[in-house]
Amino acid sequence: MNSASPHREATRSTTVLLFAALSAYKPFACGIVMHPTIDGCIQLSRENHLAPDQIAGIELQVNPLVPELTGKKSPETGLEGKFSIYHAAAVAIVEQAAGEQQFSDRAVRNPATVALRQRVTATVDSKVAEDQVRIRIILKDGRTLDRFVDHAVGSLAHPMTDADLENKFSGLADGILPHNQIRSILDLCWKIAELPDAGALARAGRAV
Repeated sequence: MNSASPHREATRSTTVLLFAALSAYKPFACGIVMHPTIDGCIQLSRENHLAPDQIAGIELQVNPLVPELTGKKSPETGLEGKFSIYHAAAVAIVEQAAGEQQFSDRAVRNPATVALRQRVTATVDSKVAEDQVRIRIILKDGRTLDRFVDHAVGSLAHPMTDADLENKFSGLADGILPHNQIRSILDLCWKIAELPDAGALARAGRAV
């Protein structure tokens, strides 16, 4: 029995990831193969109140698809950052977020993120699934912080909470709509089934 070709396997994996992306809300502004790394790095950063200059290195064990799709080590623009697992890990630590602002030219060129990005390594492990990652953060004081992400937030197994969805929308609308208007739209969305006129939601979203 012939084993599947690398091209066929990559195609199958991409199809699975596309199905997952279409079946759940997407929390981060990049390809979903980077979501486990972002999720785990944000968790570790928040739990341990990490500052970038505390970190000697970040070691990732990832699925083979990750470097194939997101292996750009030194992105120079926000768009290139969306294809860099190294930027994703670094910015998740530095800014504890991974929205559109974290994949902007500003974020990719942020000196703190650039410096930390250079201390990120990614090793392929075929036993790690597409929606998994093993993370080890080595601190300069000798401590290590480990996290295995089995299913990233936003996956079918770990869906976004209502608060996550509100934060995602608020982040996308920030700078376009005033904060009070964003809040009003969110309130209408949560009670859309009760509205006598669904057009009220469209009218609430008009730029002022």
